[in-house]
This record gives sequence, structure tokens and C-alpha cells, in this order.
Amino acid sequence: MGDDGYAAEVRNTSLESPSGDSRRFLKHILDNVHGNIYLDPLSLKFVDTEQFQRLRDLKQLGFTYMVYPGAVHSRFEHSLGVYWLASETINRLKNYQGLELDIDSFDVQTVKLAGLLHDFGHGPFSHTFERGFIPQVCNGMKWSHEEMSLKMIDYVVDEHNIDIYPESLKKVKEMIIASEKHHSRGFKEKRFLYDIVANGRNGIDVDKFDYIARDSRACGISCSFQFPRVLEIMRVIDDEICYRAKEYLTVYKLFATRADLHRTVYMHAKVKAIELMFVDAMTMANDVLRISSYIDDPAEFWKLDDTILKTIETSTSEDLKQARDLVLRIRRRDLYQYCNEFAVPMDKLEHFKKITPQDIVCSQKSSHPLLKEEDVAVSNVSIDLTNGKNNPLESISFFKDYDSNEKFNIKEDLVSHLLPASYQDMIVRVYSKKPDLVEAISEAFENFQLKTYGMKTQVHATPDKKKRKKLKTSSGCV
Repeated sequence: MGDDGYAAEVRNTSLESPSGDSRRFLKHILDNVHGNIYLDPLSLKFVDTEQFQRLRDLKQLGFTYMVYPGAVHSRFEHSLGVYWLASETINRLKNYQGLELDIDSFDVQTVKLAGLLHDFGHGPFSHTFERGFIPQVCNGMKWSHEEMSLKMIDYVVDEHNIDIYPESLKKVKEMIIASEKHHSRGFKEKRFLYDIVANGRNGIDVDKFDYIARDSRACGISCSFQFPRVLEIMRVIDDEICYRAKEYLTVYKLFATRADLHRTVYMHAKVKAIELMFVDAMTMANDVLRISSYIDDPAEFWKLDDTILKTIETSTSEDLKQARDLVLRIRRRDLYQYCNEFAVPMDKLEHFKKITPQDIVCSQKSSHPLLKEEDVAVSNVSIDLTNGKNNPLESISFFKDYDSNEKFNIKEDLVSHLLPASYQDMIVRVYSKKPDLVEAISEAFENFQLKTYGMKTQVHATPDKKKRKKLKTSSGCV
């Protein structure tokens, strides 16, 4: 750890602009989304470690590339992108309101580092590891990549003797977990700084700016949300980043575009099928490879990345045969079969409980082969606009014009009537792990809907062609 001398150095050194002689201290990178990115010396010390370089081996979108082939970008480039947008944001605020807000170079450096290191603690295939595998093998444990990022930062600082002022390190870590509700209320000094990277107040942050632009580009999907416009219309009032009222629809597009990406890309039915298979394979391999134990120690965790799939696939261990066979099914596109789905009725959302394989098995007809829980996979997919069932605009403060120092919220009935009446979806999907059980599981799924809601809430019946699929033989014939 550094001493107070470092703080003075940071406060008296301009790192926010690659102009003049300062360029000789900066590392230039050409990014395919943001163009020229400039890394400052302290940030570069983190980037040039084997722990940060590990992010190159973590796909940003996990298994999405198996449906959208272009989605092979990594957490590494996303982290650089968030770093740059955090830098752009804090420097714009400094240029416009720096004296008023007392923004100094210490603040600039801290915000940039938070952007750079916010995803430092992601595991293999990102959210699938965090929300699927770890809860499965650790009795529902709530493990978060944000908390792991904090451990990784401390480990890297110590391991590589990075000279960083302790107060800066503390604030960087606070900014990374600022989106977690129980943390966001505790920050008092310059609270607006904590809204830039991970915004727990209203969900508008540069993390979303980057992944929406980057993911859309990689998947070949047009993106109507323009983050540069949002950067131009922000202003800090009463320690909160506010937005010009006339641009409320521009702000709304952030949430609408994110929801569209969740619906069409992140939660794609085939992507979820592969994720379910990956979690099962990892669970089968866990006793042998002790994968879950890596989360206890940053010195071991950084060695874990997406290549774990290849480790299982190429292993000759008899103890890993089940897991290996499941990975080979993914490679050969012999996936868990999607049977059907339904959207939970709006009036049932508030008291909805996640559907389990047991719920489906208990709804089967006796005329079919006896289904077992291990034959069924269920995916409960929640999609909202970052604010649950509420309009995200309700949590955002706006201002009239740049001469105004008053902020206000825009009431829902004063906003466009073309905005949705509901802001949350819960979609329940059911899969058959064996192709020859699709028909039985589909009927059990329909029975469950009738029993639970008094009606079939799925859009249509499972196609007959899908029901007639049989198990593949070892030769690959049907």
C-alpha cells in the first residue's frame, strides 16, 4: 500500500486529458466501440497483471456465442470500455461543474479505476457461474462477482506491490458495490461519484452504456440507444446526477434497449438450454475438480476461466465421464430440448414462486412414462427495466435547463402514453433432458398451467415434430 505522498501526487497531476506532454504517460489502445482509449499509469499497473489479463479468457456473454457467433468479445475489452466511459463522464462533470462540486484528480483517478476493475471477480461464463453453478453446489449460497472483485483487487495490490493510496482503494471498492441496495445508502461525501460506474440509485451507469453498445454490435443487432447523448445532458444537483427533462425518452431508451437485449439475446431459449447443461456438467465435475472451492481464495480463483469447459471435455478421467459426455452433447448440438414457455399473468407476478422440476413432474398424467425430476430442467427468466415492476423513470431526477438548480421527478401520467403499462416479465421455460420425453414433459407443463392458473397461459402447443424426436444413438442416427 502507498502512503499520503501518493494522494498528494494524484491530486496535483492531471490525468484526465491526453493533451500536450501528458500523452507520454498514457497507453494508447484502439477500441472497436469507443475508438481511442488512453490508460493512465496507475490503471496500467493493474492491466499488466496476469490476474487482469485473465479477463481475456472470459467471454462477456457466456454461451451466447453459440447462438450469435459474433458474441465472442471478452470481459477484458468491456472493462477497458467502462474505464473509458467512466473517465469521460467524470471529466465532463469536472469541466462543467468542477469548482462547484470540488472534483479533483483524486476523484477522477478513483472513478476510472472503479470502471476498470468492476468485473474483476467474474467466474467462468460469467453470470452462469454466479447465478447457476454456485447456488447449485453451495446450497443456494448468494455469491457475487462484485464481492469477489473486491477480494481480487486487494490480492493484486499486495501481490504486485501496486502503490495506491489506501483511501483511493477504499473508495474504488465502494464504487464497485454501489449498485447493491444495502451498500448504496452508506456513502455521504460526493455521493454522485458512486452513481457513475454501478448506480444503485436509478440504474443509469456507464457499465450499461458499454455493454449495450458492445453486445449489440457483436451480435449484429441495431441499437437505438445513444449513450453519447446521455453524457451530454447530465448535471449534478443536490449530490445526484440528473438529466435534462426534454430528453426523458432518450433516457428511457437505455432501459428499453437493455430489456430487448435480455429478451432476444441474453435469455434466448437455446442459450438458456446450453447454460443449464453447463451447470449440470460443472456440478458433475465439482467433486473431482473442486471448482467451487476456488471462490474461497483469490490466489486460486484467478486461475479459473472459460477453459474449464475444455478441461472437462479433454479429460480421460473415468470420474469425469458423465460431465464429459454432457459437454460433448453441447459441442454436437445435442441440447436439452426446449418444450414450451409461458409468461406469468400480470396479476400473479407479485406472489410468484419459482417453478421447479418437481412442480412439472407432479403434474404429469399417469398414461405417460413416469417422469423423474432429473429428466426436467426449468428456467425462470425475469426481465424488467432495472426497477422491478415500477417505471424506471420514477427513480430518476430531471432538471428543466442548464440554468436550473432544481431537480424533480416526472410522474408517470405526464409521460408518453405509448410507454408500457407493465415494466416486468417473468417467463417460465421447461426443457427435456432427453428428446424422447418432450411429449410427456410438454403435457405435464400444460397440466401445471391449468392447475395453477385455471387456463393454458402458453401461446401455442408444443409442435408435433418436436414431440416425435427420439434419443440419438451412438452413431448419431435418430
